[in-house]
Amino acid sequence: MVSIQELSFAFKKGEPIFSGLNLDLQPGNIYGLFGLNGAGKTTLLNHITGMLFPENGRCNILGEPARKRRPEVLSEIFIVPEQFELPSITGFQYLDIHAPFYPRFDIELMTNMMKEFEINPRKKIPELSYGQQKKFLIAFAIATNCKLLLMDEPTNGLDIPSKSQFRKIQASLDNSSRCIVISTHQVRDLGAMIDHVTVIKDGKIIFNQPVEALQQRLTFKKIKSNATENYIYAEDTLGGMNAITPRKEHEETELDLELLFNGVIQHPERINLEFNTHSS
Repeated sequence: MVSIQELSFAFKKGEPIFSGLNLDLQPGNIYGLFGLNGAGKTTLLNHITGMLFPENGRCNILGEPARKRRPEVLSEIFIVPEQFELPSITGFQYLDIHAPFYPRFDIELMTNMMKEFEINPRKKIPELSYGQQKKFLIAFAIATNCKLLLMDEPTNGLDIPSKSQFRKIQASLDNSSRCIVISTHQVRDLGAMIDHVTVIKDGKIIFNQPVEALQQRLTFKKIKSNATENYIYAEDTLGGMNAITPRKEHEETELDLELLFNGVIQHPERINLEFNTHSS
């Protein structure tokens, strides 16, 4: 679906955002693209959509350079940006204008999602609250049924019930033929939505593993501060430490995305070594 090879890019000369970045994205996966603020998550999404061009390297979408922005390819891509300004028209008018650009647009699904999100499509979009506008855009993005769906900080501006609705809708969909990338620094918000963890730092992908592999090889649990148990990464907490440890046979724990993210950002070599050891 997406093939990025040795991508280099800088807004200012001598201050590279990416330097030899490599990433492959496959259909049937929901990727959580994590990184600190300023890590380049939005810039990477803009390369994938062809809105930015690499200085060196390649960024191909559906087998073609993203920079060509061919209509046939663009009809298979939709991005929900973090910052947006929607036109002063009603939701119904927006659908009439934009839905025809997506050959598999599902108007029934769109209608159901607007009901779930409690969006009034008869009102002009700018008259809706920011959160309602964002939910409208998310609903439209999902209803396009495009092959590549990119969401940049989709939970920003959503209240807690709306985040729950978003997760509920996403979980109910058949995404077996789609590739979805959700970029965020709000690690907790994604919960069980994603099936692949990708972390970007210092212009490179420093971690890229499916959730299934994480569950097979790591455990996330609380241990005592004076515990002799071998751990890969740990953070002090009340009464002990939250730790990532190598998984023992028959040992199962819930994936702690926030702990994993902190561990990868601070000690990527330790986390990756665990996977390299298992794969060798």
